[in-house]
Amino acid sequence: MKNLHAKCLVLALVLLFGSAVVPAHADDFASSNLGANRVTWDLAGTYDRAVLTVSRPDGTVFRKEFKAGDVPAFDLSDAAGNVAADGAYTWQIVLSPRLNAAQKSALATARRTNDPAAEARILAANGLGKPRVQSGSFAVAGGSTVPNDLQEAAGTRAPAAPPGGGVIGNDVVTADDSIIQGSLCVGLDCVNNESFGFDTIRLKENNTRIKFDDTSSSAGFSANDWQLTANDSASGGSSKFSIEDITGSKVPFTITGGASTNSIFVDSTGRLGLRTATPVLDVHVNTSNTPAIRLEQNNSGGFTAQTWDIAGNEANFFVRDVTGGSRLPFRIRPGAPTSSIDISASGDVGIGTASPSTKLHVTSSASGTIDGKVLISNTSGTTSPRELLELNNNGQALFFLKDTTQAPRWAIGTLGTSFVVDNQANGGTELTLSNTGNLTITGVYSPPSSREVKNSFVALEPTEVLRKVVGMPITSWNYNSDPDTRHIGPMAEDFYSAFAVGIDDKHLSPTDSAGVALAAIQGLNQLVQEKDQKLAELKAQNEQLSSRLSNLEKMIQDLAAKQK
Repeated sequence: MKNLHAKCLVLALVLLFGSAVVPAHADDFASSNLGANRVTWDLAGTYDRAVLTVSRPDGTVFRKEFKAGDVPAFDLSDAAGNVAADGAYTWQIVLSPRLNAAQKSALATARRTNDPAAEARILAANGLGKPRVQSGSFAVAGGSTVPNDLQEAAGTRAPAAPPGGGVIGNDVVTADDSIIQGSLCVGLDCVNNESFGFDTIRLKENNTRIKFDDTSSSAGFSANDWQLTANDSASGGSSKFSIEDITGSKVPFTITGGASTNSIFVDSTGRLGLRTATPVLDVHVNTSNTPAIRLEQNNSGGFTAQTWDIAGNEANFFVRDVTGGSRLPFRIRPGAPTSSIDISASGDVGIGTASPSTKLHVTSSASGTIDGKVLISNTSGTTSPRELLELNNNGQALFFLKDTTQAPRWAIGTLGTSFVVDNQANGGTELTLSNTGNLTITGVYSPPSSREVKNSFVALEPTEVLRKVVGMPITSWNYNSDPDTRHIGPMAEDFYSAFAVGIDDKHLSPTDSAGVALAAIQGLNQLVQEKDQKLAELKAQNEQLSSRLSNLEKMIQDLAAKQK
């Protein structure tokens, strides 16, 4: 009788745990169709786009986007003749909802202004509260898919007849505690004299499940049903261990067959190790090549899909914009010094300093000539004017320069509508450039004029320069941009026509005008010297004539005296 009781208990456990069918998920919208060399999916409902992701047995991932009306598909062979490897494949489809321009704009505005409440209202108003995401699996064997509509038959072995014959007993119901001082095997494939090893409870058949069926019915009491599931029941399914939310028709936790040792490891202090049994921090990821975390926002909630990776290796720690072409907008190289970038509690950013005193504080203590240098560079191959630095202020905008070994500090900036350079130790503005182009300095303007900075010397004929200057119109006038100030001088067109110097016939350099004036003075000096020489010659001739006249007068006087 005791033996019959035990056998009936096993049968009851078989009926309870041995074969549970997973209910269809209420949110399913995709059904897969397995062809010999291709897998396709039928999608129900309206959507804008579908993103299909397939994870292969070797860990590589296939990803493709399909427009509404297109049939999502995965080919087992490519154009090069490569055939998909045998093994289990996991797929996921994400549907992007169909939104009009106004809905997209409203969502974008809420996201840009960081207004979660507005986001929630917009999502709820447009029926976007529940993202449409579905996953599943299929298997490949011999280069072809394995049909997923086959079910392996469960065992049908009937329980053994009682000793000596008689009627087979019904289910055994024990209205008291039961203690089994030994191991327990549950399932249609358990055999007499089962070798348990160290197993205390063993589930043994082709579909093993443990279901937690909560029969609570009173208000306020939890009643969700759960199930531990080992492997899919259908052909081509996944080898996996899952925790299923039976009531909610969801599978929140799954581990697939072949997962590495210590894929998930929680130590005695609660630290989580991913691929490591010795986590050092709260979360520790350990792998042989570029440990990384992927942050993927799919487009099933109405927002634009965007994927970021945070990763690190021997070359750099980086953030990768996967959606934007796998660019690396943020990178830190190994060996970067402490506080290479340091943001204080006030929001000030320090580069090379842990205590920034301004919104951007760059510090360097190295002795190199370019250490601490700030460079703004555009490397585009297209020649074009570009704004590389702009300083804006509601008032005077200043830029300061200081040699810390010297007392004065130079200020470069705006003063009203003018640009100024001011040595603050002198109590005045050394240079002012007005918005009309007038330049004023308080010192001496000294452009370079050494022979060492010049070449292609050509001698001039000063008198010829003087002749051109004499023939050049000189007038008094006003600049259009400064109608209240009078000036005197030639026109640049006339000056350039006469001397062909300067950058063009619209500008006149003070150096050229001064040079022409000096050359004209030399020419004038030459004329004066020539006239002086002529005057000297005329004076000598006049003196000779005067002497001769004097002698003639004396001769006349002497002759007159003799005649008397």
